[in-house]
Amino acid sequence: MAKTDTKTDTKSETARSARAPKKAASSRAARSAGNARTETPYHHGALREALLQAAERVLERDGLAGLTLRAVAREAGVSHAAPTHHFGDLTGLLSELAAVGFRQFNAAMASSCDAATTPLERALARPKAYVAYAQAHPGMYGIMFRTERLDYSRPSLHEAAEASFAGLANAIGMMRQEQISGDALTLNQGAAIARAWSMVHGFTTLLLDGRLEDILGRLPEGTTAERLLETMLMAPISGKLPGP
Repeated sequence: MAKTDTKTDTKSETARSARAPKKAASSRAARSAGNARTETPYHHGALREALLQAAERVLERDGLAGLTLRAVAREAGVSHAAPTHHFGDLTGLLSELAAVGFRQFNAAMASSCDAATTPLERALARPKAYVAYAQAHPGMYGIMFRTERLDYSRPSLHEAAEASFAGLANAIGMMRQEQISGDALTLNQGAAIARAWSMVHGFTTLLLDGRLEDILGRLPEGTTAERLLETMLMAPISGKLPGP
């Protein structure tokens, strides 16, 4: 029978024991590094912007029901306390997100108007951009007009919403060839603004809800929603009263 080398066995066991703690430590370090990567380091100012961008992604992907402070923190890869620190509560987050939406919305309409080259194009540019923004960002568009979920006392939201109204008032003023002040309106000016807004907002809501499919399906083949909107906007409003 072969003699066992007890000295060699003892040395091997000692070496394995020495390596084990190092291996465990390496595993813990790797896990810690992985966890660190899930929480992206941001500068204080950049974190607020990153949270708003994350909130927009969650909103467009999961809808308003899926937009929570925890969901936004998870999307941004930061601690659950970060959104609360920057926005206070969900109403604060939604209000700041709506302000972002209004700024995007205003920029899209201004850009569309700047690109128009004829009076007719300018008249159609704003309502067409209105609908196009809503189609591209249905989640953002939806919260912009959910007044019960927003805090309009927040300066950023108040200013962005006021800028949007001023743009609409200016557009109506150009069509009427008169100066319209957003602070004080005549009845006719208010009626013109409300009529234009009601038409475009109503059309947009029906379009997003799929309620125009029946009408579009009955129109000549190839008629788009945009073409339907153009025709609505250019159709004269008859002042003739129905006969007896």
